[in-house]
Amino acid sequence: TYQESVQQAMHSAGRVLKETGAQAVKLEGGYPAMAATISQLTSAGIPVMGHVGLTPQSVHQLGYKKQGKTVEAGERILQESIALQEAGAFAVVLEHIPADLADRITQKLTIPTIGIGAGPYCDGQVLVTSDLLGLSEKQPPFAKAYANLRSTITQAVKD
Repeated sequence: TYQESVQQAMHSAGRVLKETGAQAVKLEGGYPAMAATISQLTSAGIPVMGHVGLTPQSVHQLGYKKQGKTVEAGERILQESIALQEAGAFAVVLEHIPADLADRITQKLTIPTIGIGAGPYCDGQVLVTSDLLGLSEKQPPFAKAYANLRSTITQAVKD
């Protein structure tokens, strides 16, 4: 919905806000092209939340592997987070990265960080509903399932 071009991102974001009543959009990735897209969106008055580390749209390429474990990878994620802030993002999601890296990023940024499997040092935390209910086919290693509704639902359908 936004990777092809800035124009596509503008169109998609405007449509999402208009048709859903959402108050912001979330874009994954912090590489330079994404920061440029976020800058254009925020300049047009569209609130954007960034997302770095494990990004759900690339989970089929990355798997559910923790990101930022090496010094180089951690530095890249830190720089991406800074670029998102500079582009005008109002917050950034840090997903499945080491807690010490999330702490460094949270200390460096002036915008809030929201952790998903990134340790206790972020400004806020998310527990995804489908994960806590046990609905996912592959449970993320950082998410605790408090139920196993996937098997319950599957059995109900079979019955």
